[in-house]
Amino acid sequence: MSASLSFEIFPPRKDADFQTIIRTLDELRDLSPNFISVTFGAGGSANSKKTLDIASLVKNKYQTSSIVHLPCIHLNKNDIISILDECKKQGLKKILALRGDIVPDKPISRDFKYASDLISFIKKQGDFEIYAAAYPEKHNEARDFVEDIRHLKFKVDCGVDLLLTQLFFDNEDFYKFKEKCDIAGIKVPILAGVMPVTNKRQVLKITQMCGAKIPTKFAKILHKYEQNDEAMKDAGLAYAIDQIVDLLTNDVLGIHLYTMNKPNIARRIYEATHTLF
Repeated sequence: MSASLSFEIFPPRKDADFQTIIRTLDELRDLSPNFISVTFGAGGSANSKKTLDIASLVKNKYQTSSIVHLPCIHLNKNDIISILDECKKQGLKKILALRGDIVPDKPISRDFKYASDLISFIKKQGDFEIYAAAYPEKHNEARDFVEDIRHLKFKVDCGVDLLLTQLFFDNEDFYKFKEKCDIAGIKVPILAGVMPVTNKRQVLKITQMCGAKIPTKFAKILHKYEQNDEAMKDAGLAYAIDQIVDLLTNDVLGIHLYTMNKPNIARRIYEATHTLF
C-alpha cells in the first residue's frame, strides 16, 4: 500500500484575497493529493464560513477530499451543531476535531474543555470521519510523555479514525513517538506532519507556538542562510525533502504537508518525492 500525500491550507484574512486561495487550489489539485485540510479562523463560529466555503470548493469543485478543522475551546454545543449541519449540507464528512488555541478576551467554552469532548459529541451527530492531532514531541501543556500518551489514547478511544501530527524537524522524535503509541495500543493510522521552512522568522514563531524543537543540524542551516532569502528557501526545502525521504523509507503511512498557502513550495517537494509515494 502506497503512502498518502496531503496538504494543509488556511483561509485568507481578507475577502479580497480569496482569489489567492483559488490559485493555490488550482495548483495543488495538479499534485493529486489524497486530501486537503482547511484550518479554522481563531475565536468563534463566525469564522467558520470561510473554512467551510473553501472545504466545499475543494470537494465539490476540485473533486478532492477535504477536511474541516474544528477547534472547540470557544464554541458551545449549538455552535458545533450549526457547523456540522452546514458540513452535512455541503457533503463534508471529514472533521479534524481540535481543542484549539485559547484566544485572549474570548469566553471559554462550558461544553468543550478538551478535543476528546468534541470527538465524543461529533460521534453522536452523524456519520463523520473524525481526525485528531498528535504531538511527536509531547503537547506543550502535558506534564510528561506518559501523561500525553495517556490523553492521546483516551482521545482516540472516543472515536478518532486517523491522527495527524504536529510539525517536527527530527524524525527520530516521530519514530520514538510511534513506538510509544504502539505500546499504548493506539492502532489508528498516523500521518507525519512536515513543514518546509523558507525563512528563519517563520520557523522561530511557529516553534515557539507549538513547542517543536530545532535540532542542531537545522539550527546551523538557519544561522548560515538567514540573510540570504533564496538560499534559505533552497536549504529549507532540501531539509524537508530529506525528512520526507527518510520517513517514507521507514514506511510512514503518509505525509501531511503544511503548505503555508505556497503551492510553489508544495510543487517543488512533490516533484522531488512523488515517485516514492
